[in-house]
Amino acid sequence: MSMTDPIGDLLTAIRNANEIGKKSLVLPASVLKVHVAQVLKEEGYLANVSVEPAVPQSKLKVDLKYGPDGERVIRTIERVSTPGRRVYSSPKELVPVLKGLGIYVLSTSKGVMSDRAARAQNIGGEVLAKIY
Repeated sequence: MSMTDPIGDLLTAIRNANEIGKKSLVLPASVLKVHVAQVLKEEGYLANVSVEPAVPQSKLKVDLKYGPDGERVIRTIERVSTPGRRVYSSPKELVPVLKGLGIYVLSTSKGVMSDRAARAQNIGGEVLAKIY
């Protein structure tokens, strides 16, 4: 785990667990990671997200979601904005992922949300990830 890109670590952990068909994973929690995971749950990509208090750092428990025959709900999960290359987008530039089949996760002035929510509120922000 790198300390420089916690969101990249979160996405990589979800991607890896998804590849091998794990049911759930536990990671160190942070406010941003919890919000990103909540957006993925709201958009139907994760089954459940919970935070377990612990010392010295709380744990983020993510339950992955699979179809009735075990097919993966998340086909691709990738980091868009990195610590070395930030990517920002206005509401007009937010083109739907795969004609609406996927989502972007954005960090906006009103919190972390999906591209749909950002377009609805007409706000842009930093594009954290792309999921479909």
